[in-house]
Amino acid sequence: MTTYSFPAEWAPHAATWIAWPHHEPDWPGKLAAISWVYAEIARVLALHERVEILCHDESVKAAAREHLAAHGVVENARLHVVPTDRVWLRDSAPTFVRDEHGSVVLMNWMFNAWAKYPNFALDAEVGRAIEHITGLGRVEPLRPYGGGRLVLEGGGIETDGEGTLLVTEEWLLSHEQVRNPGLDREAYERAFREWLGIRHTIWLGEGCVGDDTHGHVDDVARFAGPGRVLLAYEEDPADDENHRRSEDNLRRLELAGADAGALEVVKLPYPRPVMMNGERLPASYANFYIANGAVLVPTFNDPNDRVALNTIASVFPGRSVTGIHAVDLVWGYGTLHCLAQQQPS
Repeated sequence: MTTYSFPAEWAPHAATWIAWPHHEPDWPGKLAAISWVYAEIARVLALHERVEILCHDESVKAAAREHLAAHGVVENARLHVVPTDRVWLRDSAPTFVRDEHGSVVLMNWMFNAWAKYPNFALDAEVGRAIEHITGLGRVEPLRPYGGGRLVLEGGGIETDGEGTLLVTEEWLLSHEQVRNPGLDREAYERAFREWLGIRHTIWLGEGCVGDDTHGHVDDVARFAGPGRVLLAYEEDPADDENHRRSEDNLRRLELAGADAGALEVVKLPYPRPVMMNGERLPASYANFYIANGAVLVPTFNDPNDRVALNTIASVFPGRSVTGIHAVDLVWGYGTLHCLAQQQPS
């Protein structure tokens, strides 16, 4: 049987994949602004690596080209017409892994729109489109013990590239937005071993408040190197829900470190609560994206922006750290990590 490994995000990239925004209901009343945010994201990425951009149709492709040109992105970006329902390629696109020969393979999880939304037929075909564009092999992982394809999303899995994985119980073991009915902790760990080469899974508790994926780890905890985790931590007990979740996740990481060897936890602050129409959005600095020579960090017009940027810069020496304004972007329930998927070199 083929064995696979899951590279860390900081390993060298051949490209970053994104999809150009086109679905207005994802950002009610703000879609025009979001296109300019994407142009700025692409501008920063294109300084460091190739950007592969999926465009819903020819009109979206033309609009994307116009926005990119306005931001000076005239090379290192390729546009492809691929229909999508939404733009969150961290979840709808395959996870790029390596096989035992070192070749890059598309690990194409089944996608069902976070077990929440009915319209995902186009997003479920993104993996085939990327296979066609890249010529890379594509694998459709199966559930352990039978029962068809395995439903997972890239925003729920975080690796150090050396066989350790972070996930949350809220995402996979709760009774809401159930991805794979009947799978328990042991079955998921077996699947991670089989399809990602994971030897050690660290189970955190819950994701951040406002996360409509119901617990993706990329809003609360990210590896910054083997044995080092950046943890979104709410210091203020007045923000009782994120504070409680932060405390629980910190305790779990401390226990995991005691069980498996040293694990350094570096705390990232949260910004103030970001609200829209009375609803709290999942604003988190942990949703940063690591590119070749750079880290892109969501910012929220908050005093903690500077703290977060400095903290992330301190754990990624040698990489430029760039803040991307995300107050509008997070209205779509995701920011930088959610929208990007890395292709290893």
